[in-house]
Amino acid sequence: MLEIQSLTKKFGTLRAVDNVSMRIPDGAMVGIIGRSGAGKSTVLRLVNRLADPTEGKIRFHGQDVANLKGKALRDWQANCAMIFQQFNLVPRLDVLTNVMLGRLNHVGTMRSLFRLFTDKERMDGLMALERLGIEQTALQQAGTLSGGQQQRVAIARALVQKPKLILADEPIASLDPMNAQLVMDALKRINQEDGITVVCNLHTLDTARKYCEHIVGMSAGKVIFSGGPNDLTTDQAREIYGAGEEFNEAATSTSITTEGASAEIPDEAEDEPMPSGKVVNL
Repeated sequence: MLEIQSLTKKFGTLRAVDNVSMRIPDGAMVGIIGRSGAGKSTVLRLVNRLADPTEGKIRFHGQDVANLKGKALRDWQANCAMIFQQFNLVPRLDVLTNVMLGRLNHVGTMRSLFRLFTDKERMDGLMALERLGIEQTALQQAGTLSGGQQQRVAIARALVQKPKLILADEPIASLDPMNAQLVMDALKRINQEDGITVVCNLHTLDTARKYCEHIVGMSAGKVIFSGGPNDLTTDQAREIYGAGEEFNEAATSTSITTEGASAEIPDEAEDEPMPSGKVVNL
């Protein structure tokens, strides 16, 4: 279980995350929603320890994540994979090498730098690409792929870490609806088939309702909603998004309309290549 207790992050006088607490059980798929600046991304960065909390505790299976240092911190970041909105691939490297960089915290900087991966590690990388329907791109430069393909490469990179937890920070924000569906279907399958806990930051309500068994709503750094997809009312959505009576949930839609975790992954994506103190029990 991932336990977050009274987590706070200050930037000067700004409380980007303000006394957030939640408990996320193993194997859950959780969506965190809210408008830009709500604190969603900062929460994930704190959990992964890309940033240090000002106050509060983060525990995973009883381990005190917030105070880890050195090798223990690297081990945690290997177990806690991060998927970013902008993919964070190395464009000039081939796809398989980008995937293998997910092994960095396991094999060390020198082996990764000189691409000294074992045959088994490379096979694991190819199998991860095959699971995501893009194994044919293994020897292409990552920068030649479409945005949807690049995000699936990033998911494959996370898979080879063999993580216990995947944090996805706005993974579909820069994708068209078709590719957004492919990426969310992939995350859902990994959650269901591998039992990996997935916490996903999302702007769109329809995506959160469709793919996540539990939704957390944030505003101004605080948790202001926690519940199942059917528990989230229009009035609560207005509060989360800071909207008035004119609020329309369809305005946040990604137009994902087919049933989740069922779409066939095509060989090529269609988009263009790209260069509060409340305890939430989930």
